[in-house]
Amino acid sequence: MIYDEPKYLVAGDRYLVIEFGNETNLELNFMAQGLSAVTAEQHPKGVIETTPAFSSLMVHYEPEEVGYRRLVEEMNDLVKSLGPTDDLVLESRLFYLPTTYLDPWSKEAIDIYIEKIAPKTRDPELIVEQNGLTDLDQLVRVHSGSEYWVAAIGWWPGVPFMMALDPRSRLSVPKYNPPRLWTKKGTVGLGGSNTGIYPEDLPGGIQIFARTPVPIWDRDQSAAIFRDSICLLRPGDRVKFVPCNLEEFDYVERKVEEGTYPFNVLEYQRFSVASYQHWESSLNLNERF
Repeated sequence: MIYDEPKYLVAGDRYLVIEFGNETNLELNFMAQGLSAVTAEQHPKGVIETTPAFSSLMVHYEPEEVGYRRLVEEMNDLVKSLGPTDDLVLESRLFYLPTTYLDPWSKEAIDIYIEKIAPKTRDPELIVEQNGLTDLDQLVRVHSGSEYWVAAIGWWPGVPFMMALDPRSRLSVPKYNPPRLWTKKGTVGLGGSNTGIYPEDLPGGIQIFARTPVPIWDRDQSAAIFRDSICLLRPGDRVKFVPCNLEEFDYVERKVEEGTYPFNVLEYQRFSVASYQHWESSLNLNERF
């Protein structure tokens, strides 16, 4: 549900959590992103940074500069200044990521899991079954048919938690239980209704079905796009997964390794919540790609 009034919660001696609701949906995240943006513009005294999550915003503050109660008052004033959600216009870059669907690396990770840990329906087939799709080809069409909204960054530097902006592309599936021991860097998967990308070779629990050669973080900041941050994406960005074959994957991977890959990003865009909602309301949700 969406709360009538946000909840202000203590999160340690230097953090305040502002919670707008208790579910995962785009409207709540738009509110969190909007409050993060206006906080950055207004620079309230004592606020160090803000971190949007799906339905909340965490505020990191310096208690020697502003007390908790005073901070709550100031943040509440900023919440009221936002107005209705559909008034929000947010800065939003759009990244195009070449992506190989039904890739051999995900297949290998699933094979290892089935052989060494537990039998299960293979990940792509499970997503097809859980979402009433006809076959794996439709899974690729549906997942690649939408831009994805970066709702939050978490659990590892640069890892995006993304939600499909096109409701016709919204998919959902349970996570692994127990999790995998190995997942290849760049693997794309789905956990619940959220799409994620693995930053390194890691254990994991989301259902996997694709891989991108484009890095989502760079601790050495070797590419120009990482000059200001080790993370490629930030909350409020959008991602479009562009299907590519293995030959194209290898080409991009080589360019990344050489340091000559031209990251495909539109940096000048703004995201209007009202325009998005108007477009969304025009769709026939019974149709799928």
